[in-house]
Amino acid sequence: MHTADWHLGKIVNSVHMTEEQEFILYQLIDLIRSEKPDVLIIAGDLYDRAVPPKEAVDLLNRVLTTLVTDIKIPVLAISGNHDSPERLEFGTEMFREQHLYIETKLSRSLQPVVIHDEHGPVYFHLVPYIEPAEAREFFQDPNIHSHQLAMEAVIQYIKDHHDMAERHIFVGHAFVAGGMESESEERLSMIGGTPYVDASLFDEFVYVALGHLHQPQRIKRDVVRYSGSILKYSFSEATHKKSVTMIDMDETGTCTLSFLPLVPRHDMRVVDGYFQELMDHPLENHEDYLHIRLLDKGQIIDPMYKLRKIYPNILRLERVAFTTTKSLLDLQQIRQKQTQSHTELFASFYEEITGEEMEEKQMEYIEQTISRVMTRERGE
Repeated sequence: MHTADWHLGKIVNSVHMTEEQEFILYQLIDLIRSEKPDVLIIAGDLYDRAVPPKEAVDLLNRVLTTLVTDIKIPVLAISGNHDSPERLEFGTEMFREQHLYIETKLSRSLQPVVIHDEHGPVYFHLVPYIEPAEAREFFQDPNIHSHQLAMEAVIQYIKDHHDMAERHIFVGHAFVAGGMESESEERLSMIGGTPYVDASLFDEFVYVALGHLHQPQRIKRDVVRYSGSILKYSFSEATHKKSVTMIDMDETGTCTLSFLPLVPRHDMRVVDGYFQELMDHPLENHEDYLHIRLLDKGQIIDPMYKLRKIYPNILRLERVAFTTTKSLLDLQQIRQKQTQSHTELFASFYEEITGEEMEEKQMEYIEQTISRVMTRERGE
């Protein structure tokens, strides 16, 4: 069973999602009890930030304890870009005796976890989210300056040390080219460029369990797959169908996939309508998390206060008639900046302020500084 992007401790529009996450994770536990998978994969972003709230830590502790001590299923997890590798690493050597494998560092992750089924060994390569600087230092290769080159080095190491004719599964947390993103993944790319990795790197793996993108999706092949997040974490995900992926693998490594839906306690929906109609004819599931887009053109006195008497979980209210083209232009500019690297984005800001282009030495200094800041923010 493949899942990812739990983001425990997530706050959406000032609402703490811990209770919603607890509801869905115990639904996941029920699915594991009924489906009886041999292994559970969690492909990164267990937490939403490097220093999670105590409620999130307690929830993860309870869920993992149930899985490894009660159900006794091996759990294979990696750290994502939102996790602190140092904090997740605590106790990992002891946990491995209980078949809880949490990989947070490149040095250890290059040794696969081997689990046997009736057909023989299956090699699980648990590769956590890493920055190019980490790969550059580990492989002692000064040419690694991108996520693509870092992943190439990791894959080449695996190929050099293993017979790829056997059954190898790759578990990673990355932005594979061709994937569709949503607003809740933009924290990785809003400050700088999106670290794309080419899907062809994974051609020799029988299955690739990915985390980072929140929409369940395949990338070029059915077996290169994002399981998606366990809940909707922004209104851009309102149309997503959240699920976990079941992989049935035969002795040759051929995989048959199925998808088990995750049904939230409160859905996240975008609703268009007129104020009086929404008041007179309440929607079904009126306690869902709602983004209401009012179509009225006239003045309405305190619509949020009145609507919340019926719809207590309105998170966003929009007056469609008052939306200007300026917001669309702003969005286009944001999307354009997302394609720039961290250094390129800073260089464009520098040029806008000073009217001059940055010198090469300045660019090198900024790249080093950004690398140090990102390492510190991840709690390393």
